Amino acid sequence: MSVYILGCGSALPTRRHLPSAQVLSVRGKLFLIDCGEGTQLQFRHTHLNYNKILDVFISHLHGDHCFGLIGLISTMGMLGRHAPLTIHAPSELETLMRPHLDFFCNGLPYEVIFKSFNPATSSCIYEDRSLEVFTLPLNHRIQSAGFLFKEKPRDRHLIKEWLTFYDIPLREYPAIKAGADYITPEGETVPNAKLTKPATPNRSYAYVSDTTYHAPLIPLLKDVDLLYHEATFAEAERKRAKATFHSTAADAGRMAAAAGVKRLILGHFSARYHNESTLLDEAKAHFGAVELADEGLTFEI
Repeated sequence: MSVYILGCGSALPTRRHLPSAQVLSVRGKLFLIDCGEGTQLQFRHTHLNYNKILDVFISHLHGDHCFGLIGLISTMGMLGRHAPLTIHAPSELETLMRPHLDFFCNGLPYEVIFKSFNPATSSCIYEDRSLEVFTLPLNHRIQSAGFLFKEKPRDRHLIKEWLTFYDIPLREYPAIKAGADYITPEGETVPNAKLTKPATPNRSYAYVSDTTYHAPLIPLLKDVDLLYHEATFAEAERKRAKATFHSTAADAGRMAAAAGVKRLILGHFSARYHNESTLLDEAKAHFGAVELADEGLTFEI
């Protein structure tokens, strides 16, 4: 599970940062989270394949989070994509984008599917055999949602030596991997703990941008492995943060500490900062395991 930062600036692009976009890679499956201007170019730098993007998740309908979509969709068509592309977003996005798709992307060789969600509630909006994605209601000027990516619990690992010792038939393996004991033909119960090792811990990643410090997030983010939290402003701009419904870096640190997450990434930086060392220091006053996002960085989970 890897997070590729494509853009970590706020609304105004600068020479240092582009608007919000990142790719989450889970066992080779690619998920695009937000799609600001410049996403296509940054995607090229990652050497990832455009056409391996399975789904797109758009947090809200401010331009710095979605202006790059129409160009990306067009490019995928030129590159020969045939698999459907599903875009998870507030319902208004399809209304806004359909005329543009009909005009600029008429004749696409693949289908663009919009699946709407309610940003005001936490719900599962994506599920496959190994992963679930939940919305995280945020507090912004317009309705906005973050996203929580959670691996499903995995089966326990079989210990082959004991399976062979007890001559356990293959048909029993699925139940044992799921936690069942084994009963021999003679009636002896072999405890599961003797036949298996604990499952590999399931991993989780949360994306939180744009929002104020929002206490209802704390239980939803509990024990997350890696949290990306917006840190638009330093404490000196707290009034500005409040007026625009954004967070300070200290807010991000406080949220990470309150939720007990393992690691924190700061992003969505205001264009006013020529380096983000002040933001890093202010977050570290509340939470130690914090790093700064930057275009081109990859964070492994």
